[in-house]
Amino acid sequence: MITELVMFDLPNGITREKVVADMRQSAPKWRENSDLIRKNYLYDPHNGQAGGVYLWKNKGAAMRAHDEAWRKKIVELYGSEPVIRYFETPLIVDNALQDIIEEVAA
Repeated sequence: MITELVMFDLPNGITREKVVADMRQSAPKWRENSDLIRKNYLYDPHNGQAGGVYLWKNKGAAMRAHDEAWRKKIVELYGSEPVIRYFETPLIVDNALQDIIEEVAA
């Protein structure tokens, strides 16, 4: 599994309501992606940033979802390039599911 951290700067003056409305608008698209295990939307009003933490089946899926077209859309919407980092995710503690999920060895 791969955790992908995506962050981008928000334009000055954007409201929390607008940011959350954009999140709600995009959620169904992410719900339809069968390679995405989980997405947490992030909003940092103090630093003027938003983004997400994604848990993917693999890095290829993450890269396909956040391709050039997606990056261009973020720049058009918010005026900044997204910054993306990837992390191997060998183990997850999920208290909501009351489970520990371990990556299956390939």
